[in-house]
Amino acid sequence: MPSSDLELKKSTLQLIQDMSVAEKMDLARKGSKEERTILMRDANRLVQLAVVQSPKITDAEVLQIAGNRQVDDDALRFIASKKEWLKNYQVTVALTTNPKTPLAIALKLVGSLRARDLEHLTRSKGVPRALAVAARQRLLTTKK
Repeated sequence: MPSSDLELKKSTLQLIQDMSVAEKMDLARKGSKEERTILMRDANRLVQLAVVQSPKITDAEVLQIAGNRQVDDDALRFIASKKEWLKNYQVTVALTTNPKTPLAIALKLVGSLRARDLEHLTRSKGVPRALAVAARQRLLTTKK
């Protein structure tokens, strides 16, 4: 029996590492928040997609995933397709500033950003140039 939380987490991680992709996808849908967090770091995009499609996923988890630069673009695409998640302004900002978000999606989201976030986006080195230009144009049209 584990004597500490650290050992318990280590064993959860080890258990997940020993699972097949199908088992990981099943766990992503049914598992706890801790298990979903571990599974989001999995290299397989199908596992990551199963995590964001989980009926148990919380808004806080979605926000964390949207801002994660190691997440597969398919998972970000799925998040962007859900209107109820895009109602959360922080999720919109996280998706727009994440360099892994497909450019077409990020460009659509620029229109819903506030001036402060648009200014940040124009100065950001981590986003595609086309996105920074679009943010600058949107900023100019909102100031008129």
